[in-house]
Amino acid sequence: MNPATEPETMGELIADCAHLPSTLWPSAAGTQLPRPRAAQPWTVDDACHAQVADLDAYV
Repeated sequence: MNPATEPETMGELIADCAHLPSTLWPSAAGTQLPRPRAAQPWTVDDACHAQVADLDAYV
């Protein structure tokens, strides 16, 4: 496994995911991992709406 390159096989991907920095291990850090942040609310603006305005024509 080479962490500087993208994995090319499933085995390399699993090995890459298993190679976490020790600072992220709760037992090594001696503390809890930070809690996930709450998702920011989103809104639909005119540009977003324009992307799907004619979607019914394709369905």
